[in-house]
Amino acid sequence: MPEPAPATDVLDRAAPCRSYAEITELRSRDPEAVGRALAARGRREAFLPADGRLMLVAADHPARGALAAQGRPLAMSSRTEMLDRLRTALARPGVDGLLATADVAEDLLLLGALEDKIVVASMNRGGLAGAAFELDDRMTGYDVEGVVAARFDAAKMLNRIDLEDAGTVAMLETTGRTVTALARARVVAMLEPFLSRRIDGRVVNDLGAEAVIRSVHVVQGLGATSAYTWLKLPVVAGMARVMDATTLPTLLLGGDPTDAPEETYASWQDALGLPSVRGLVVGRTLLYPPDDDVAAAVDTAVSLVH
Repeated sequence: MPEPAPATDVLDRAAPCRSYAEITELRSRDPEAVGRALAARGRREAFLPADGRLMLVAADHPARGALAAQGRPLAMSSRTEMLDRLRTALARPGVDGLLATADVAEDLLLLGALEDKIVVASMNRGGLAGAAFELDDRMTGYDVEGVVAARFDAAKMLNRIDLEDAGTVAMLETTGRTVTALARARVVAMLEPFLSRRIDGRVVNDLGAEAVIRSVHVVQGLGATSAYTWLKLPVVAGMARVMDATTLPTLLLGGDPTDAPEETYASWQDALGLPSVRGLVVGRTLLYPPDDDVAAAVDTAVSLVH
């Protein structure tokens, strides 16, 4: 990796950073460089490409303290390694963009990796993995003003619904207000619903088709308008029934599968043929594949989408 440029060069030039050390130097000396880079970033003219499908890479798990992938508890602990993997993924043909929190998105921005890419801002990261308050999915990431100021294309919210947790209604109220505010700014609101409950103190998402269907009906009714609402749903058994529950555009959630990659890809391919499905949002499955060949994993996913 090249040595960081002298401070004067870092401050004066507009070119992307060439190393991770250079990012830290720029952040420490000139934090307004992030705003300038956001303003200068090339954007796509349309949210959807010509074929009407999206292939997005996700990297917002670490902000909830969820660092595991493929059975490795701390697989995502190295930020520079994760950024390396993200840069590889984003550079592959057919990858349309990124879903991330501000820290990750801005590192990639300063590296020049987000030019002409769709960017989905991750909003509610307060429910830390394994915490007593894990189901408190309050907004701790992007807010509507920040998403609009950054000129991002969409904002994503996690919506875990626990019928035995009175705090769930606060999340639903906040999500409804946020959906309305995003729509008024003409920004897509991407909702990721689950019916969840605690089993032996651990939060578990119900991935049965009936539970997913119920969660879809709850969140698609949030807000004063659904004009800009999209869904992000897990691939489960009975996806045809699930997708019959909505007319909203939907992206499939890749998750962190335990199945063999071939089985995972086959399930994605089947679901991508259903009405309302418009593509994939995949993170750990592609960034940390069993053989560590990120490019090959991403190319396979792209071939299914596009």
